[in-house]
Order: sequence, then structure tokens, then C-alpha cells
Amino acid sequence: MADWYAERLAESSAPHQLAVAAVLQLLPAVTGEPVLDLGCGEGLVARTLAKQGAQVTGVDLSEQMIGHARRQEAAAPLGIAFRVGDAQTLAGLTAGAFGGVVANLSLNNVDDLDAALGAVWRVLRPGGWLVFTIPHPCFETPHASWGTAPDGRPAQLVNGYFEERFWRSEQPQGFRRAGNWHRMLATYLNALVDGGFVVTRILEPEPSPALATSHPGRADVPMFLVVRAARRP
Repeated sequence: MADWYAERLAESSAPHQLAVAAVLQLLPAVTGEPVLDLGCGEGLVARTLAKQGAQVTGVDLSEQMIGHARRQEAAAPLGIAFRVGDAQTLAGLTAGAFGGVVANLSLNNVDDLDAALGAVWRVLRPGGWLVFTIPHPCFETPHASWGTAPDGRPAQLVNGYFEERFWRSEQPQGFRRAGNWHRMLATYLNALVDGGFVVTRILEPEPSPALATSHPGRADVPMFLVVRAARRP
């Protein structure tokens, strides 16, 4: 679904715009900083970081998505290096090479979260930062659905929260048709602590006007969780 995904982002996706805006809120200054975009996809965040002045490397497991990213870089060069690679190893990247790592809607796609965080810790220099966005684990569960509250407002119905598993959306136009790991909030935070990180900031972004208009229920329930953490020495 790489071609479909790239086309959707090119047409503008309100959820992805919200996620990128939330990442920017938690970013420290990136001008001149070597930054890794982990799970870069077609390069939406990588291009945003480069325009902020960062020296960006983008890594993604999908050759098709890297192909899209490279074509956009060739059409409008920003100095971004895109490469095919596994987030769980980041093989070929030098230890301590990056001042920061951004993982926008990608850690929820990796099978081994601990391995991915270990790879991030390795390529970050001491004191370096990680900013990541995931579907909010408290609300975006595999069996979540929408209903109506007693006062008539849209309400999200959540169950299966404790059932950590990989799942695919059955929605024909859903981005998570590619698959998504549901993990509890505690799993993510404990993995950071165990992996040598200190959580420094958390954001639960409110919806943009466009998203709230197209999906009124989003006005009451956060869609994403954004975390900034620092690498311990």
C-alpha cells in the first residue's frame, strides 16, 4: 500500500498533519543537528525537519516508501539521506552519530520495541533526545469503536486494552491496514526507562479544526500520544 499511502499524504491528511505539528511542539532546536527520522515513510517528517535546519537521515524498512522519499528529494533537494533499514537494528549507522531521533507513527509498527529503543540509544550521543508519536494506547485499541454518549455527543468505546497484540484495520481507507502493535501505556513508558531513557515531556494534542470538523468525536478524545525522552549516559 506504499503508493496509496504516499498519494494520501500528498493530498493532505488531517491526522498526519496533527501528528507532525505535535512533534514540532516537543522538538528542541534542530538547526545544524544530525537528526534521524526513524520509520520515515515517504519523508513527510524528514522534509519538515530539514526545512527547520536539521541534517536529516531517514530510515525505513520499505524499499517502496524509500523510493517515494528519494524521488521527492530529487525533485526538491533538501540534503536528506534516505536509506532502507530496520528500526530494530539500525545496522550501518554509527554509534553516537545523532543528536536526536524522531519516530513519528513508527514505533507502533515494530515487532520488538525493546530492540528498537536499544538501537535508538546506540545511535544517539549521550544526552541526545528521542521524540516519538504513537496512536494513543488508551483509546486506539484494536476493538475501539464509536458510539453515542447519553448527552448525544460522539463517544469512543474502548475494550481489549490489556490485550497487547499486532492487528490490522479492516477499514478500506484506514492507514493502519498495514498493521499496528497495540501496547499499553505502561509498556511504552517502562520500555523507555529500562532502555536507558528519561521521559522529559508528554503531549496529548487536541485535534486541528479540520480533524474536529470531519470527526467531531476527536474533540473529546486524544488520537495521539507524543513523548520526548533523553538518552541517559
